[in-house]
Amino acid sequence: MVWAIVWLALLTVASGCSIEKAYLVRQKRKIYPLEQVDFHFMVDRYVNKSQPSLGTIEGIYSVSSVVVKKGKSLSGQGKERVKAQEENYSKVAIIRDDRSADREYIEVSLNKAYLPSFSVVGEFKELSESNLLMYKHFEARGRSTSFTFSYDKVKDILEGVRTESVNNSIITYKLTYVKLEPKSKTINY
Repeated sequence: MVWAIVWLALLTVASGCSIEKAYLVRQKRKIYPLEQVDFHFMVDRYVNKSQPSLGTIEGIYSVSSVVVKKGKSLSGQGKERVKAQEENYSKVAIIRDDRSADREYIEVSLNKAYLPSFSVVGEFKELSESNLLMYKHFEARGRSTSFTFSYDKVKDILEGVRTESVNNSIITYKLTYVKLEPKSKTINY
């Protein structure tokens, strides 16, 4: 009877380990529609970077979004309505990418654990010595959307806006990235 319980416990532990290994093997064979970077790529970018992360957009962020629709009412006044709002729905890493002329930073999703590689979901390019950046967001279906971002160095916040016109309405997409790491240390005198 004791051996049966021990055998059952060993079988349970072994099956748990094999489920995780099967997941990892399945993920390695999966074909990803977005550019993939592995852990070695990210460590190489971190170790070989030429500038420190503080004072730049490089870091780990929490992402929130708001979608606002502004349409014309019968009186001719514009009526605004929040269509969607998500707080802290994603966690991303923004990493400097000096090896590409087309982009200065890549955005990597950190939403899933135990991945053999990470999807590059966006790229940033700074606009000539200002706090403005151009951002291109990639989707799995091959589409991309562009945002204009501003960076507040004091608050470590990135704010992006994109507008589009649909059926006499203007839809505004707002993204807010709040930096989680690294945080600049304040000095109290």
